[in-house]
Amino acid sequence: MKFNINRETILPPLGQVIGAVERRHTLPILANVLLKSVGGILTLTSTDLEIEMVATVESVSPPDDFQTTLPARKLFDICKALSESSDIEFDIEENKVILKSGRSRFTLASLPASDFPGLDEIDAQQSFTIPQSKFKALLEKTSFAMAQQDVRYYLNGILMEISRGSIKLVATDGHRLALSEYQEDVTLTEEIQVIVPRKGVMELSRLLDSSDAPAKVIFSQNHIRIEANNIVFTSKLIDGKFPDYNRVIPVDGNKILSVNREVLKKAMNRIAILSNEKYRGIRLALTKGNLSIQANNPDQEEAEEELAVDYDEAEMEIGFNVTYLIDVLNVLQCEKVHIKLKDANSSCIISDSEDLSSLYVVMPMRL
Repeated sequence: MKFNINRETILPPLGQVIGAVERRHTLPILANVLLKSVGGILTLTSTDLEIEMVATVESVSPPDDFQTTLPARKLFDICKALSESSDIEFDIEENKVILKSGRSRFTLASLPASDFPGLDEIDAQQSFTIPQSKFKALLEKTSFAMAQQDVRYYLNGILMEISRGSIKLVATDGHRLALSEYQEDVTLTEEIQVIVPRKGVMELSRLLDSSDAPAKVIFSQNHIRIEANNIVFTSKLIDGKFPDYNRVIPVDGNKILSVNREVLKKAMNRIAILSNEKYRGIRLALTKGNLSIQANNPDQEEAEEELAVDYDEAEMEIGFNVTYLIDVLNVLQCEKVHIKLKDANSSCIISDSEDLSSLYVVMPMRL
């Protein structure tokens, strides 16, 4: 069985689905991508049993039906290394596939398509559409605050909370919290609260583009599915209860610091050089109109920087993990940030001075 396809036709979708392929896997076939043609329409499928990606490719020639599986990364690397716009011939045999392009020839071992695992069929219960650019922005504004391999497994992902008037994403690792909301009139029969796992979030953020093309989001009991750009992305959901994030958002902060975001970020980056490599602690000392940022480390090295800021409250000192502050300043796009404080033992809220659709909570450190 042979078919031909152009390099520029197969390479982009192959690059998209390869994200689901684990480098370390329990089943050899999980390192493979499933190539399946029905009526000349080729689909590429990859999975790690938690997430699944299916990309649809233009018609292949000849339009015969076939299916096989090939090592995903090797196939991608071969296609990437071939000359631009070159044609590739696939010759499918019993347990191998021969690829030919110009004077190049590659023989790849294949595994039976019948052994390729798929996620369970999802029973769609609710769905809505959202512009890809808005969905991507929500993910990028919050995903950095997800936990990594926390024993509290429900923190290793993002909470998606969808109601009739808004789509809200929340992430926390127990030391900081990121919340971003998009106001949209969503047609739902009931409110949705689901936790999308970390890998699903990262791959989804990579797949979505910055256009206003729609992404269709579908929910079932245990899965979320997104259809966009000829890609169908499916992920299992985390079965757990996300903490009540409203309880950790301080409501009684009465000291507001306003400062240019870029100036503060650059100062933080400089000060971070001499912070403790393990704990990353810095001290903020506030007086009227002035912010002093200080750091030191076990080698008796010190850094200090002073900034002119808008602050007209009582003097105070507070410690923070500098990485957490820089992460927030990196995702905000505003000119000025507001930092709302209460005292040295209370969390602060960081937000855009003009757009309150996103807010960030950072717990203080004892120094």
